[in-house]
Amino acid sequence: MLGSAKYPSWEAIYADNVPRLYRLMFARVGNRPDAEDLTSQVFLTVYGRLRTGATVGEVRAYLLATARTVLVEHWRRTLGHQVTEIDPGEIDLENFAAPSRSDDAGDAPERIARILDALPDRSRAILELRFLRGYTIRQAAAELGVSVANAKVLQHRALRHAAGLVSESDLEGDA
Repeated sequence: MLGSAKYPSWEAIYADNVPRLYRLMFARVGNRPDAEDLTSQVFLTVYGRLRTGATVGEVRAYLLATARTVLVEHWRRTLGHQVTEIDPGEIDLENFAAPSRSDDAGDAPERIARILDALPDRSRAILELRFLRGYTIRQAAAELGVSVANAKVLQHRALRHAAGLVSESDLEGDA
């Protein structure tokens, strides 16, 4: 289909490419709301600029290049510095598992509180500052009295520890 095939309409371009771009964005940002926002931003950026008469391969290449730009801008805003490397070849976008919607959002605050309570103080502090209070990594580092690099390491370790706690509680819930 990729050779000289062309999309018949803008709707066909969107329908064929939105799942792929969403999976790419989700793989890069790790959360549904940001992935959805970034995916829509890609399509808003290319709308009106993209030739509907272009081949499928040209359209996908243009969308991927636009996705890179959108992600770079997102990370620049989020982290305060540019992140330029995206290699979609390292992720199987066709078979990437989308996040499930089976989790009940109603119990999320209690689950979050339980997970945060189980974390060490510094881990809990960095996660509360970053994700509950919306601090940037620089603001969180200043609040904790550490360097930005140290705050990134703290955040990474805290997220990894919290993810382990979530996995453990999911396993206990299945028993």
